[in-house]
Amino acid sequence: MSRSPMAEDEDEGIVLRAGGLFDGRTGRHGAVSVVARYGIITEVADTVVTGDLPVHDFGPGSWLLPGLIDAHVHLVFDGSADPVAALAARDDDEALARMREAAAAHLDAGVTSVRDLGDRGFLAARLAEQTRSDMAAGPHIVACGPPITTPGGHCHFLGGAVTGVEGLRAAVRERAARGCDVVKVMASGGNMTPGSDPARSQFTRAELEVVVEEARRLGLKVAAHTHGVAAIADAVRAGVFSIEHVTFMTPDGSEPPDDLLDEVAGSGVMVSASLGLRPDLWAQVPAADRAMVEHWYELNGELARRGARFVVGSDAGIAPFKPHGVLPYAAGQLVGQLGFTPAEALTALTARAAEACGLAGHKGSVRRGLDADLLVVGGDPLADPAALLDVRAVVRGGVLVRAAPARPPAYRP
Repeated sequence: MSRSPMAEDEDEGIVLRAGGLFDGRTGRHGAVSVVARYGIITEVADTVVTGDLPVHDFGPGSWLLPGLIDAHVHLVFDGSADPVAALAARDDDEALARMREAAAAHLDAGVTSVRDLGDRGFLAARLAEQTRSDMAAGPHIVACGPPITTPGGHCHFLGGAVTGVEGLRAAVRERAARGCDVVKVMASGGNMTPGSDPARSQFTRAELEVVVEEARRLGLKVAAHTHGVAAIADAVRAGVFSIEHVTFMTPDGSEPPDDLLDEVAGSGVMVSASLGLRPDLWAQVPAADRAMVEHWYELNGELARRGARFVVGSDAGIAPFKPHGVLPYAAGQLVGQLGFTPAEALTALTARAAEACGLAGHKGSVRRGLDADLLVVGGDPLADPAALLDVRAVVRGGVLVRAAPARPPAYRP
């Protein structure tokens, strides 16, 4: 994938032509032309559009769809065998440089927006400013800053540890003041932090309600890291906007009460499942760990079948099998493992993901008036989700920022 030169005549607009369209909810075969001017989609037509703008025709076998949206990434982690130690060895300038590389990898994969749910020193908010002005530098970034946690709790090393109700309120206010788009709270422990237990809660329901209340007052939504059964129940009842991971862990495994599955599915909370695995790297993970994660996917699928509002966050950066830009592989998982139709899978990665990231009405769909964040792939993703791996072009803010010659997919799961 190469960066497209930013031709001066593309500053005002661009025309893309493809052989099929998925608009964020539905798809159709047949030639389509999408016109973007000054970063906004101005026309979607099934006729050949001509005029004064540069035209990029990707041929009858190509499909055009919204740029993908990853609802959960960590740009500050590098996807190495020990990303926590790697980060600790870097100062902020070094960390920011690596985050730029991570952001570029997402854009290379056709991901035009990400929700960064945990950084150090509010670095993601700094990077977000850069990608807003330089479309080729990376995706649009929805940032939360350091996740709110307990002293010694999950990801405390990122700098978000607080105590007491006033500490929680102050933490939310700081994130609002520093330009964060969302608040992240570690409702349970996690696997990346020594001494942290994913099955145990870190905050009470009453404390989570304080976070939600203060965030709402400031116009922000709350995303809750939830592995444990109790943490999931408390987060949903406290009114958080999204629950992340949702693995229903207990000291004895992951077997949620049936009524809790119904409660989560019927609550309207956004369920952000941690999907997206590169198969060749996933195969190197020990079999017992793979079996545990596959069971979590079964539980996520059960929530979807019961009607939960479902999106995907890749959790990119936390491990070698979660490199940045891995989200396109999630479409195949949704179809092959969780029972989604291809259209449902694509919606989870586009229009529904835009809702999860607070971007609905701006991104995630191909229609007039929305941001021209677009992806062209070399096949029909409704027939084969692996077509998402054959990226032909990426458009961000109406600018062609990535382009590739016609070729077969680099890897098919």
